[in-house]
Amino acid sequence: MTTSRNNKINRRSLLGYAAVALVAPSVVRAETIRRNISSFRVHDWQDHFDTLGKGIIISDTVTMALQHWTADGEMRIYPTSVPLTDELTKRGYTEVVEKRKNPSWAPTPSMRERNPEWPARIEGGDPDNPLGTRALYLSWQYYRIHGTQDTRKIGRRSSNGCIGLFNEQIEEVYERAPVGTQVKLI
Repeated sequence: MTTSRNNKINRRSLLGYAAVALVAPSVVRAETIRRNISSFRVHDWQDHFDTLGKGIIISDTVTMALQHWTADGEMRIYPTSVPLTDELTKRGYTEVVEKRKNPSWAPTPSMRERNPEWPARIEGGDPDNPLGTRALYLSWQYYRIHGTQDTRKIGRRSSNGCIGLFNEQIEEVYERAPVGTQVKLI
C-alpha cells in the first residue's frame, strides 16, 4: 500500500503482533502493536445445568474466561488465569462451599514437594498472598476461585490448579455468588 510516492507502509502479522514499518527516502520508522488474539467463548448455562438455583459459575480453562450468572439470570464474564498444566487442572461439577475475605494461603502438600522453599503460610492481606483479596472455596479440596496480587497472571496458564481473577473482579463475584452457587470447570 502506497501512501505517497516516496512512503510505503509494510504490514506483517506474526503470533498476534502486527509490525508496521513506514519507509521514507532517508527515514525508517517501525512500530510494533500488540494484538489481543484471545477470545471468550460464551456458554449457555442451560447446556450444563438444569436450573439456575442460587447461581452458576462456568470457568473455561481453554478460553481463560469465567461466566457468572446470578439466581435472577444476570450474567457477567471475566478474564482468568488457569492452571499451568492439564495435570493440575480439575474439570467437572462442584459448588461454592465457603467464602473468605482476605484469606490466608498455605501451599498444598504437592506444592511443598515441588517448591520446598515456599513459606508454610502467608496471612491474608499480605501483598505476597497469592489468593488476593477474596476466595470462593470449592467442594474439591485445595481448589479455589480467587483474586491475585499479580495481575500479569490473568489471561495465562499460571496457577497450581485454581482459577484466578483480578482482585476487583473477584470482589464483585464474591458479593454476587452465595455459598451453594453451582460451578463447572471445563
